[in-house]
Amino acid sequence: MGRQHWKKIWVGSAGNMVEWFDWFVYASFATYFAGAFFPSGNPTAQLMNTAGIFAVGFFMRPVGGWLLGRVGDRKGRKAALTLTVTLMSASAVLIAVAPTYSVAGYGGALVLLVARLLQGLSVGGEYAASATYLTEASDPSRRGFASSFQYVSMTAGQIAGLGLLIILQRTMSDDALHSYGWRIPFIVGALGAAVVFYLRRTMLETEVYAEDTSHSAERGTLRALWRHKREAFLVIALTMGGTVAYYTYTTYLTKYLSNSAGLSKQTATLVSFTALIVFACLQPLAGALSDRVGRRPLLITFAVGSTLLTVPIMTLLRRVDGYWPALGLALLALVVVTGYTSINACVKAELFPTGVRALGVALPYAIANALFGGTAEYVALWFKKGGIESGFYWYVAACAAVSLVVYVTMRETKDLDLARVKAGEGTGAGDGESTLTTAS
Repeated sequence: MGRQHWKKIWVGSAGNMVEWFDWFVYASFATYFAGAFFPSGNPTAQLMNTAGIFAVGFFMRPVGGWLLGRVGDRKGRKAALTLTVTLMSASAVLIAVAPTYSVAGYGGALVLLVARLLQGLSVGGEYAASATYLTEASDPSRRGFASSFQYVSMTAGQIAGLGLLIILQRTMSDDALHSYGWRIPFIVGALGAAVVFYLRRTMLETEVYAEDTSHSAERGTLRALWRHKREAFLVIALTMGGTVAYYTYTTYLTKYLSNSAGLSKQTATLVSFTALIVFACLQPLAGALSDRVGRRPLLITFAVGSTLLTVPIMTLLRRVDGYWPALGLALLALVVVTGYTSINACVKAELFPTGVRALGVALPYAIANALFGGTAEYVALWFKKGGIESGFYWYVAACAAVSLVVYVTMRETKDLDLARVKAGEGTGAGDGESTLTTAS
């Protein structure tokens, strides 16, 4: 890759990191602020309330996917990426200044809810704009490698959040963290977003978008997307298993280790922090591998592994009594999930033509996340509260099994020429001839 390609990847990834830092610190710090916005009582019930608001943010993601995906296809990837980080900065500020239950009753929870709605709008468009930008900006023979940096940056944002949590845990008392310390990461996120806003205003548009001549009035519209309904449904189905597994072993893992396995919050946080560093390093390696062997082998490996290993991994994680066994199991789970996370961005972007690519990735992906990813933590806590926590393990495995069927039947996409995908045509699962042009 040339220097210019690396610059595009860096700018796109830097913004993505801040976006997901703000998104994930909500989950990482939930155990500290859950009691601040709701009446005292059952800790699990308080976590369920904050997890419910976390899930609401996911239900705004389809709206954000539609609005910002439309912006990305009509005004450019740069315009969409700049708008998403602006919304995320505003939401971080709102959470940082939200009043507690003792000060404003449920008013604080209302502010928290509004902030999560803004985050949902932002991330709903961010994923697609970033996935599309990274895929289009890369060398055609290295799209898997380049687009893998989306999850590198997403994971880096979570690592930064967990790293900040570890620092605060070691420099502040537990009472101070519950009282006001949890506000610090949201202030940091807002400041980081301001920096990224500047970077994105000076970023370069992708050549694939800039050179596209199909300036149809229907560009980026739902009507145009409907012509690719098979690909849209394919995105939902192939996302289902991956997003549930990803959120189970990232945002929910820390709470699971402390709330179910009985590890201290500090140990649970350190396990997640270490595992995610390794996980981030694996993404480019797996992405580069997909450029050689194809996307489908990695997706199938993930789905088979997740279907067969989720129940035993989660069962053993609940019984761990220390850092090392918990880390070993977490790493095993994340190695399996890498088969999905490292390449899912480019796989989705490769399914659609330029004029509807951002919307085509954004809306169906956001719908899948609203239904499965955003609710994973809430579903897990619901099973736990009902006394049948193991039911969640089977739920995660079942979602992976559904996606496995899709991965087995879908076509390979690694050799497609993004600039020559024609409007009104696409590729999907099943037999029949693909109408996409392969790279020469």
